[in-house]
Amino acid sequence: MADVRRLARRRAPRVVFDYVDGAAEGELSTARAAEAFAGVEFRPHVLRDVSRVDTGTEILGRRVAMPVVLGPTGFTRMMHPAGERAVARAAARAGVPYALSTMGTTSARDVAAAAPGGWNWFQLYVVRDRGRVREWLRQAREAGMDVLVVTVDVPVAGGRLRDVRNGMTMPPSLRWGGLAQAMTRPAWWFGFLTGEPLRFATVEGAPDDLAGITNLMFDPAVTLRDLEWIRAEWGGRLLVKGVQRVDDAEELVAAGVDGLVVSNHGGRQLDRSPTPLELLPEVAAAVGDRTEVFLDGGVRSGADVAAAVALGARACLVGRAYLYGLMAGGEAGVDRVLAMLRGELVRTLALLGASGVDGLDADVVRLR
Repeated sequence: MADVRRLARRRAPRVVFDYVDGAAEGELSTARAAEAFAGVEFRPHVLRDVSRVDTGTEILGRRVAMPVVLGPTGFTRMMHPAGERAVARAAARAGVPYALSTMGTTSARDVAAAAPGGWNWFQLYVVRDRGRVREWLRQAREAGMDVLVVTVDVPVAGGRLRDVRNGMTMPPSLRWGGLAQAMTRPAWWFGFLTGEPLRFATVEGAPDDLAGITNLMFDPAVTLRDLEWIRAEWGGRLLVKGVQRVDDAEELVAAGVDGLVVSNHGGRQLDRSPTPLELLPEVAAAVGDRTEVFLDGGVRSGADVAAAVALGARACLVGRAYLYGLMAGGEAGVDRVLAMLRGELVRTLALLGASGVDGLDADVVRLR
């Protein structure tokens, strides 16, 4: 994955790469997430029959090819003109879900048309205008999306300093610095300038700076009562993404959600927030017998996926990993990242002496 990241850095303009690669303020949270996985120690069994290894598992009552979900990311066509369509198609081929973001650049209808055989989810940011929320949910349902991921850790914008320094706008503007980069990254700029105009597909009429979008539209007054309203409007399965405390997890389970995502938004909101992998065992122990627990943050390999599942996650959401692939090679790059994740997961399971994902538990891993 480090090689894919380096290739992405060479292919995409700095403003685009930094949007994906960067995090909030001192970027301590995102660094700690990776360090937590580096601290994993496996404790393998030997003399086990691993001639056949099954990476499949069940998520929310449905079988998937591996415990991976391609998580929601904003502005995806900024990374490559094929954007969300390419990601959805790659996810469908790999047999894993894909969650379309409220801040996406392709509509729910177009994602469903691009990957009609895929398991497509919708991610929701709750904005001040509840009429907009109701309309977005309607569009997602009509597109066949049956899982809603409500992100709850963005009451205000995080301090993403790389974006500020780069003058990040949506769509990217070809300023003097961009002109210099265009000379060294002509393929990206050619696709950007000649392709479909880059715009938000769901959100309309928002300002072009990222912090302005968040602070103008997103509602900092959202509570559990709003979540109950959303669930009633949606009528389907609902996950809450952004859980960073055990007591919050307990409250959400009591409210009847179908799953929780232990996540600090990839370190892009509150810097020095809890490290997801370190928090995961506590949340899984507290509520894992009553709801499905997912992990988001720092996952860069199939071995990371195996470690998270062993520590209590039903599956892992990945974001930066597939965006690196998208920047590096478009749809084929996302295919490659998913193939890498699966290959690494198969190898890790076999070397752990586990014939399948369902055989993973806390006995085979510890955090050093």
